[in-house]
Amino acid sequence: MKPSVRERLLDAADELFYEEGVRTVGIDKVIERAGVAKASLYSTFGSKDELVRAYLTRRREARQERLTAIVAAHPEPRAKILAIYDSLAESSRRPGFKGCAFINASAEAPAGSAAEQVTDELRGWVRALFRDLATQAGAADPEQLANQLFVLYDGAIVGARLDHAPIGMPAARAAAAALIDAACASTAQDPNDRSDSR
Repeated sequence: MKPSVRERLLDAADELFYEEGVRTVGIDKVIERAGVAKASLYSTFGSKDELVRAYLTRRREARQERLTAIVAAHPEPRAKILAIYDSLAESSRRPGFKGCAFINASAEAPAGSAAEQVTDELRGWVRALFRDLATQAGAADPEQLANQLFVLYDGAIVGARLDHAPIGMPAARAAAAALIDAACASTAQDPNDRSDSR
């Protein structure tokens, strides 16, 4: 079936906004790439800001689906967390990688924009995912571990973009593993430790 006008506009926006930047790409360029009339864009989205919202919302949903699937594929909380960093490394090796679409769009966007709102939604979701996994792993302070893992997550993505290669990803994964082990060490119970027994 032929893609709908909405799908054609979103596909064009996805390619152009990610490749060239949200602020750089004008409405006329999106319309030309999509092969639709200007009126179609405004009747479908109303404004460029709402087109940006739809573009990032589609990417947010895809990111959430991917991370959910990655986490579900591993039985242990520690492995689930480390698999997230493995997925970052894999994503950053793909041709045309230009960093995180959400970080890029937010850097260009004014406060309160659609880009900022959708980015905040995704970041809240990822933070909550790390917190849930940290709790499952038995971290003494799941909130603190989640914040540490999230900083590594952000840094790994930005570093891969600036380095034009995922050279920092192994270090981020190793740091995540060390943080998990340290956070969970105090709650781990050694079955041979009877020091508290009476």
